[in-house]
Amino acid sequence: MNIPALSVSMSRSELGIDLGTALMAKVLDTVEDAGAALEEMIETAVIPGLGENIDIRV
Repeated sequence: MNIPALSVSMSRSELGIDLGTALMAKVLDTVEDAGAALEEMIETAVIPGLGENIDIRV
């Protein structure tokens, strides 16, 4: 059994997992920021009084 090669392989694997986890955390932060910005845009786009009166004459 080649212990040094196995150790390097495990180290690379752990590095890949750590990198993937860090990347996903950054993506999650970005998506949360974008969602908050979208929510703020939607709240400011509401026009007061719009839809309060409906003309239902036939």
